[in-house]
This record gives sequence, C-alpha cells and structure tokens, in this order.
Amino acid sequence: MPAQLYCFGESGNAYKAALTMTLSSYPWVPVWVDFFHGETRTERFRAINAMGEVPVLVDGDLILTQSNLIQLHVAERTGMFLGETEENRREVLRWLFWDVSKGSGQFGPLRFMMNFLPEDRRSPDVIAWASGRAAASLDVLEAHLARREWLVGDGLTLADLACCGYLYYPEPFGFVRRERPAISGWLDRISALPGWAHPYDLMPGHPSERT
Repeated sequence: MPAQLYCFGESGNAYKAALTMTLSSYPWVPVWVDFFHGETRTERFRAINAMGEVPVLVDGDLILTQSNLIQLHVAERTGMFLGETEENRREVLRWLFWDVSKGSGQFGPLRFMMNFLPEDRRSPDVIAWASGRAAASLDVLEAHLARREWLVGDGLTLADLACCGYLYYPEPFGFVRRERPAISGWLDRISALPGWAHPYDLMPGHPSERT
C-alpha cells in the first residue's frame, strides 16, 4: 500500500516531502488537507498530528510529521539522497538544519504574510523585517551555489530537496530568479530531473481554487 502524504499544494514544506518521494520512486498518494478552511485545527486532524501542521506521512503503522524527518525517512528507506561519504552526510544534515531556521523557515512565513494573509492583517513593518532576513538567507544560498552545481557533493541530495522547496512558487516573497543566477541555474538542474513536477502539479490545492 502506498504511503499517504497529508498535504496541500500551497505548502512548500509538504512539497519538499512530496518531491523527495517522487524523485526516489517511493510509492505515495496525496491526501488533501483544507488548510485555508481550518482543517488542521480540527480534532480529527490533531489526532494524527497534535502540532496541527502539514505534511504528515502515514506509512503503514508509522506516522511521521515535520518535512525534513519525512525526507530522511524516505532517503533511509531508499538509500538515496544522503550523500556518498560520511562527510557529505554531515553536510546534508547541516543544510537540512539551515533550511529549517534560515531557508524555508524564513521564506514560508514571509510568502504567507505577503500573499495569503488578509490584506488588513499584513503588517508592513513585519514584512520589511522578514524580507531582510529572507534576503540574507538567499545571499548565503547564492554565494554557495556560485561555486558548485549542487549544495553537497556532485549530485542531488536531501540538502537540495529541502532548500528548493519554496523557490518554485510564483507568489512573490522577495525572491526574483533573474537576480539570483546561481540559484536559478540550480533550480533548472533540479527541475530537469526525470519525474520532477511543480508543487501545484504534484499536490492538490491551488490559490485559484479559493478565489
């Protein structure tokens, strides 16, 4: 039986898990979560994830939450994307932790505030502050990728699959591809891989369905 990924198309964190499973040929099916109508706050959803977040992976009797943990689970099961050496594997983990605090952890909330939060609740001061932090993180990513094709080693790893999660979305949050040529080239390399799909094609849910 394929694993079930509780997700919705607008979630970059869910996309990281979905893309990892897809590119590793890990059998999975999406289970749409109606986040924007409060499904993650319901008792039924909290029964599978008390944190009230997506993604959630239900893989047989195993229930996993947090996107990077799900990615690690898939990588360990398939033997893919962990790096070829012990040094590479430590570096992969370093980038996974960086992504939580400096990458997706910055891009996701900023994108939500700028695009999905009702306009009367958008604070210009908070957005300006968050935009500065996101720009600093993009500077780090751009500088690293200016010297190499992949974040770690000579090929795709979980580091790439974690850190790219929010960067394919069209909604603005301060990331402009033409201003970040190294990141843009890296995203092109990932999207050229067999099986790659855009988040709105890989998971159910699209902003147009709510307008």
